[in-house]
Amino acid sequence: MLGLPTNTYLLLDALITIIGLVLLITKFKVHPFVALTIASGFLGLTSGMPVAKVMASFQNGFGGVLGFVGIVLALGTMLGKLMADSGGADQIAQTLIRAFGKRNVHWAMMCSAFLVGIPLFFEIGFVLLIPLVFIVARRSGVSLVKIGIPLLAGLSVVHGLVPPHPGPLLAIGVFKADIGKTIFYGLIVGLPTAIIAGPLFGAFISKYVPGNPSTELMDQIAKESQHENLPSFSVTLITVLLPVFLMLLKTFADVFVPADHVFRQWMDLIGHPITALLAALLLAFYTFGYARG
Repeated sequence: MLGLPTNTYLLLDALITIIGLVLLITKFKVHPFVALTIASGFLGLTSGMPVAKVMASFQNGFGGVLGFVGIVLALGTMLGKLMADSGGADQIAQTLIRAFGKRNVHWAMMCSAFLVGIPLFFEIGFVLLIPLVFIVARRSGVSLVKIGIPLLAGLSVVHGLVPPHPGPLLAIGVFKADIGKTIFYGLIVGLPTAIIAGPLFGAFISKYVPGNPSTELMDQIAKESQHENLPSFSVTLITVLLPVFLMLLKTFADVFVPADHVFRQWMDLIGHPITALLAALLLAFYTFGYARG
């Protein structure tokens, strides 16, 4: 099209669509959902997709993403709310503050997000850890921006660079790379990147960006626990990291066990994000609910 090679034209088309999307949202103040719908239709029409399939493709893609993300967000939100209301997040916050000190809790948040984010997709790790950000901010008095940016940096870096996340796995397939070396180099590059984009940048930008959420929002997400019978740090950690452990088992099975082996098939079920979060939620009903009275 336009005398350009197909791949070049598609890249240019995608670039124009992204620029248009940004302008719709920022300059013309169009709601992001509406802007995304318009941009998707434009890209489908200009890329050569059959006209009859443009909206059908959008519908199928939207339904597929919502089917996964919606369930993950629902389960993760319930788990996070249980952790907050039971005092589990408060317990983790107190432990982190004692271990790192109030001045260094943003480093603790980056380390936690980096480790948790290795087996978890970004959105799952975010839903699990975001109550902790608010609790730590309230407990320590540190700006929400200074604590939140390291969380986002830690999760984003491993999601973009380290298998088993989709981007790195796609690159491994395209370039026929070794998965072990990719993990090794991804961690070598990722850790300094997370440090620069997380605690260092967070400490800098928090001086210029307000990090004080409304009292209503803070009370909803990070209200002070009224319970004396708080779950212990170890119990809280085991409950929250159960999905991490199950997904990690699935990752090891995917790498080392043949695809047709019965153990691999069961691990694919048990380590699926929805199954893993459901298992953690059921455990939380006891550890954060029944056991707390």
